[in-house]
Amino acid sequence: MTSASPTPAAGPARRTVVAAAGAAGLAAALTACGSEDKSAESSGASGGGGAAAGGSALAKTSEIPEGGGKIFKDQGVVVTQPTAGTFKAFSSKCTHQGCAVSAVADGVISCPCHHSEFSAADGSVKKGPATKPLPAAGIKVSGDSIELA
Repeated sequence: MTSASPTPAAGPARRTVVAAAGAAGLAAALTACGSEDKSAESSGASGGGGAAAGGSALAKTSEIPEGGGKIFKDQGVVVTQPTAGTFKAFSSKCTHQGCAVSAVADGVISCPCHHSEFSAADGSVKKGPATKPLPAAGIKVSGDSIELA
């Protein structure tokens, strides 16, 4: 007597197809995120603030409060004025898990996700869970204008 066991269909197993689909979806999501970041950097266009990429005015010095700062979401930077006439810039992406920082006050740049705090003077960690400082960003101050370098 021959057994009537089913013969597998030609082609990949269901698990292989499902795993491949998940990997493809992840790759597409990462590619989309990456392309958004690059387009914002290369175009320098902002949603309405008039700020632009390197060489164009980002802000007026009078817009950056002493002891505080201003976050430029479209450009991914935060510009601070730790002491009168001294301007610094850092990535606005928290080094803990990549959340965007949300506030700058009293010499502190704050992340809303897990409450990490960074120095507005040098980007160093003042309070964790972040363990790495915010990376510096290049700016140039000309007269009363601040530009991305």
